[in-house]
Amino acid sequence: MTILPGDADSKAPASPKQLLDIVRNFTPNWFTVTMGTGGLALCLNQFPIHIPCAGDAAAMLWLVNIILFAVFTLVYAARWAIFPHEARRIFGHPVMSMFFGAAPMGLATIINGFLAFGPSLIGDAAAVATAHALWWIDAAMSLACGLAIPYFMFTRQDHRIERMTAVWLLPIVPAEVAAASAGSLAPHLATPEAFNVLTLGYALWAYSTPLAMSVLVLLFLRLALHKLPENDMGASAWLALGPIGTGALGLVLLGEDAPAILAANGLADVGRTAQGVGVVGGVIFWGYGAWWLGLAVLKTIRYIRQGLPFNLGWWGFTFPLAVYAMGTLALGRTTHLALFDVAGGVLVGCLAAFWAIVASRTAHGAWRGYLFVSPCLKGAYPSPVKFESDVV
Repeated sequence: MTILPGDADSKAPASPKQLLDIVRNFTPNWFTVTMGTGGLALCLNQFPIHIPCAGDAAAMLWLVNIILFAVFTLVYAARWAIFPHEARRIFGHPVMSMFFGAAPMGLATIINGFLAFGPSLIGDAAAVATAHALWWIDAAMSLACGLAIPYFMFTRQDHRIERMTAVWLLPIVPAEVAAASAGSLAPHLATPEAFNVLTLGYALWAYSTPLAMSVLVLLFLRLALHKLPENDMGASAWLALGPIGTGALGLVLLGEDAPAILAANGLADVGRTAQGVGVVGGVIFWGYGAWWLGLAVLKTIRYIRQGLPFNLGWWGFTFPLAVYAMGTLALGRTTHLALFDVAGGVLVGCLAAFWAIVASRTAHGAWRGYLFVSPCLKGAYPSPVKFESDVV
């Protein structure tokens, strides 16, 4: 366990040795903090009922999220620079390697924030240009993560159906999140770039969503055959909402863009069809997500009764719920059905409560130091693969 100065003297500065220990044990699951925080900021900005200062609070959360993402990126880069042999062990770890997907998904919340909050801070042109440049980086990261991590699952890691959890979704879903971001970005771009981003948005959606739905089928089988995962993986019950909510959101946003953008490129009929597919497909995904949401609630109640230990996995309560809420609110704007507006408002309220609990406990755990643990160094879920750094 890492011991920070707060354990002995809350006013003492951290020593270089203690800071180095944090770097050595820093893992990419910290980027789930940026996923949940950015997701809440975007949800608050879309809340269907006007609440005084909600927009300012959302913008502040987004700015804090940028700082967190930058800090996490620097610390994790420092781990690779200082402890490269230990850092690369993550590729053989069947759980921690999944969290590489958290980085591009956290970045996506920043990209969407530039479109929502950036114009009032840095101007329309600068905000769109920044979001556009970051989107290409995010798309590239998502494509790489969605292919590389499954490849390591097939070649380096030790997986068994009884140990499977919804964490398997994390490296797959980023491309789908980038697709939803494309739906937000495309209307702000000029032709032909808007057409390029829209087309790639659909391709990214297809790169991720069908595979994620296949994983959910396997997850259902695993739960039926081997029952619930251990308590420390309890929050993973909510991860199934991620690809479903993002799938709905992506279809709706891309479908909203399609008529104008495709018509400008001689594909007006295709654009109207895409809009219809967006609405119908979004509703279908939303209904599917309602089942997994109900299951997640039931599983969480059971875990709480048995004892649900806190860890960084609790951020799984936030981002999946955030994208499902955003998908719900997008359907409300498109269909004008009060059902989606009311459901979206309730989901955002639950998300804010979850975020407050998880963020406060994370801040405490970070200050006390017990959250800085690298399972790759502790021997948890050992991989049969030997790295050069393991050979004496």
